[in-house]
Amino acid sequence: MKSALILAAEEVEGVDAVLPHPAEIILGAVAFLLLLFVISKFVTPRFEKLYEERTAKIEGGIEKAEAAQVEAEAALQQYKAQLAEARAESARIRDDARAEAEQIKEELRAQAQEESARIVAQGQAQLEAQRAQIVAELRAELGRNAVELAGRIVGESLEDESRRRGTVDRFLTELDSVSAPAKS
Repeated sequence: MKSALILAAEEVEGVDAVLPHPAEIILGAVAFLLLLFVISKFVTPRFEKLYEERTAKIEGGIEKAEAAQVEAEAALQQYKAQLAEARAESARIRDDARAEAEQIKEELRAQAQEESARIVAQGQAQLEAQRAQIVAELRAELGRNAVELAGRIVGESLEDESRRRGTVDRFLTELDSVSAPAKS
């Protein structure tokens, strides 16, 4: 029974045990207000300052990123412009090289034609000179043969040089006049 009494006493005290003593409530309220004052006076401003610094850093980072983005866009545009300019320049150089190659080709073709014409003219001059030489040799040979034959036919010696030349030249002139109309 003693234990039942203890339990009953605890139940009566338990009701008071749940409610704190009024001094504890006042002391707890003062400690809470003091803690609230310290937090609002020292901790909250520090948190606010850190929050503002962090916000400023983030916003500054965003601004830097945006500035870097703008700068990158400008650099990209400049690169594209330089690339287009380089392509245009290379196309111009290529066109100039083609035109120069065509000009050189035409100059070489003209030089080759001039050289060809010179060689043909030189060949014709050589042929003409050889023809004239052969004609002169043939005339001289023909003249000697004619004088010799004429001397045999006539029976007289045609040793006189001037007579012989006159006879041969007259004969060859007549021969040329007869053959000239036949060629035309």
